[in-house]
Amino acid sequence: QVQLVESGGGLVQAGGSLRLSCAGSGRTASVYAMGWFRQAPGKEREFVTSITWDGGRTYYADSVKGRFTIARDNAKNTVYLQMNSLKPEDTAVYWCTADLTVYGRKWYELAYWGQGTQVTVSS
Repeated sequence: QVQLVESGGGLVQAGGSLRLSCAGSGRTASVYAMGWFRQAPGKEREFVTSITWDGGRTYYADSVKGRFTIARDNAKNTVYLQMNSLKPEDTAVYWCTADLTVYGRKWYELAYWGQGTQVTVSS
C-alpha cells in the first residue's frame, strides 16, 4: 500500500514562491507516476502537473507552465512541486497523487492520494 503525505503549504504573497513536498511510503519509485492536483473553493479538482515513474517526462497544466516545476527523488520516494511567481488564482488545496499513469486521467481514476495541503496566495 502506498501512503502519501504532503507538506510545505502556507501563506505567500503574490509573486512569491513555495515548495511543496510529497513523501511516499512503499516503492513508489519503481512503479508509479506521481503528480499534483488542486482544488479551489467552488471549483472541481484539477490537474496541475505530473511526472513519470522514472522522471523522464513531465506534464503541466497551461495555467502553471513556466511557473511551476515538478521533480522527484526516487531514492527518497519524494516528489516536489516548486511554485514560483504565485498568483492569487493559485490559491487552493493541493494534493499529490500516485498511480501507474497520471497524465490525462481524471482525479477520481487515480489510486493513491495524500491528505492535501493548503496554499494561499495573497494580494
